Amino acid sequence: MSWPNRRNFLKSAAATGAAALAGKPQLARAQEAPRASAASAPSARAREAETGAPPAEVLTADRPGSDFMVDVLKRLGFEYVCSNPGSSFRGLHESIVNYGGNRDPEFITCCHEESSVAMAHGYAKIEGKPACVFAHGTVGLQHAAMALYNAYCDRAPVYVIIGNLVDAASRRPGVEWEHSVQDAGAMVRDFVKWDDLPASLPHFGESAVRAYKIAMTPPMMPVLLVADGDLQENPVAEAWPPIPKLTLARAPQGDSGSVAEAARLLVNAENPVLLAGRVARTPAGLKALIELAETLAAPVIDQGERMNFPSRHPLNLSSGRGLIAEADVIVGLELTDFWGTLHNYRDQLRRTSRRLTKPDTKLISITTGDLYLKSNYQDFERFQEVDLAMAADAEQTLPALTEAVKRLLTADRKRALEERGRKLAAAHQKALEAARVEASYGWDASPISTARLSMELWAQIKGKDWSLVSGAGGWPARLWEFDKHHQHIGSSGGAGVGYSAPASLGAALANRKYGRVSVTIQNDGDLMYAPGVLWTAAHHKIPLLSVMHNNRAYHQEVMHIQRMANRHQRGIENAGIGTTLLDPSIDFATVARGMGVYGAGPILEARDLGPAIRRALEVVEKGEPALIDVVTQPR
Repeated sequence: MSWPNRRNFLKSAAATGAAALAGKPQLARAQEAPRASAASAPSARAREAETGAPPAEVLTADRPGSDFMVDVLKRLGFEYVCSNPGSSFRGLHESIVNYGGNRDPEFITCCHEESSVAMAHGYAKIEGKPACVFAHGTVGLQHAAMALYNAYCDRAPVYVIIGNLVDAASRRPGVEWEHSVQDAGAMVRDFVKWDDLPASLPHFGESAVRAYKIAMTPPMMPVLLVADGDLQENPVAEAWPPIPKLTLARAPQGDSGSVAEAARLLVNAENPVLLAGRVARTPAGLKALIELAETLAAPVIDQGERMNFPSRHPLNLSSGRGLIAEADVIVGLELTDFWGTLHNYRDQLRRTSRRLTKPDTKLISITTGDLYLKSNYQDFERFQEVDLAMAADAEQTLPALTEAVKRLLTADRKRALEERGRKLAAAHQKALEAARVEASYGWDASPISTARLSMELWAQIKGKDWSLVSGAGGWPARLWEFDKHHQHIGSSGGAGVGYSAPASLGAALANRKYGRVSVTIQNDGDLMYAPGVLWTAAHHKIPLLSVMHNNRAYHQEVMHIQRMANRHQRGIENAGIGTTLLDPSIDFATVARGMGVYGAGPILEARDLGPAIRRALEVVEKGEPALIDVVTQPR
């Protein structure tokens, strides 16, 4: 090929490419018709003849397999992909942002794989469906493992796709070998519900739909797909394979005989108690539990793992553990630890326990936990014998149980239940008043009391459509008015530190389109696991108010060392070594500003807290994240 001819060829190719780009829509339709192939580059032989350079094959792929994979993700309805970028899924990444138009799903840039999974975890608990996560090969999945374990223990649907290169002959020399693996799923198989390595695009489509269905079938848990690098990047000459239809399974309901027996026990009980763990998966679960409790005039002890029951409802006796000792029928609804709830456990040199219930108390369990159990990780807690066990979804079973109860109620029994309800309402009010008095202790103290922090925040948000996207334990559970399902999302499940900050951000991402004010009471040690989430919040303009509970310590560990020191009769003077975050103290407001987030503080005086929260809320309501560093008492 002569130079003039080559110039004409390249000019023609450039014009053709420009015309194609000008006519291409911004957003690709899922499963669009095949596009025209790009013009071929000069052959290797021609280049060698003209330049003397060694032959090099230049290839382009106009329809890579990753485009089909993106069509599958679009069909499944993913809004977001949370990810730290990695070369093992470079094909998928490029297809998301170009072929898919970076919309449904949109790529959310994270600074750590653990944060990306935790963001998806928090998102799922608000939105009721998974976000997608991309992770990079061996190292990315190892980073993500702790967050996956949290989601597994918390029964949350998280959908993870990792890149890998199975064919050793295809791997680039060097790091691509270290980041590839024979069996990627083996690293996390003990704490995901299902994983697969698709070998073809039809296989990917089927497994992607299957994985979504499995993740969303109670008990919900994380799933993992491995996207092979060659499968992502190689061109597809034939038509796209069909994408299977997604039909989610109905959650299993308790059998009619067991429901009838449970209703009979509850109607005849003098002191029934309803224990709520993760019963309310959706707003329907919240409504169903309210109806059952009101029909029975039965107290509810909400363990706070989801937003199960309104905090100011007169039948909410969550602080009344003494009710368990008087109960004659106890119903455990999706409990994580039935045994631990019914026993008093003493952590001493000789560990002992004592059952709190009466010997003849009838125990009823309704949980999907009986439908799925693995042996290695011990998140299933100690075995509790019960009198009636329903291996069923509690939320799905509650309406039938309530109707069965109503059918058994006589006029005389209804009058007795009404009287019981009045007594319980009085006990609820007494507990609320006691909590208010207790919260007043140390009101003006410095460092600031955790009660003052909670109530100053509540005073600013209570008239808004708000969502507490961190755990609601402690003072918020006792003093705030929770009555909507999105108002809190529970805790991490696996108690892995580093969950709260990214999970709160993921929940805030889900809340954003609803215009809700997302707030979190953020632990200092937890944020330091992955402070890069602050950059993600700023970059993607995710409105979240983080109020630091900055006690400058891993305070639970301080107490553990104190307990060990007392047990060994050595004094507690050194309990701060290795457990405190002092010398230097962390200035979280400065950290936040360095990440592009509005930062205020450190706040040392209680009188300054309210005005600081108001100013930060103004920032959040404009669509930006904000952080207030509050130096607090330990707990």
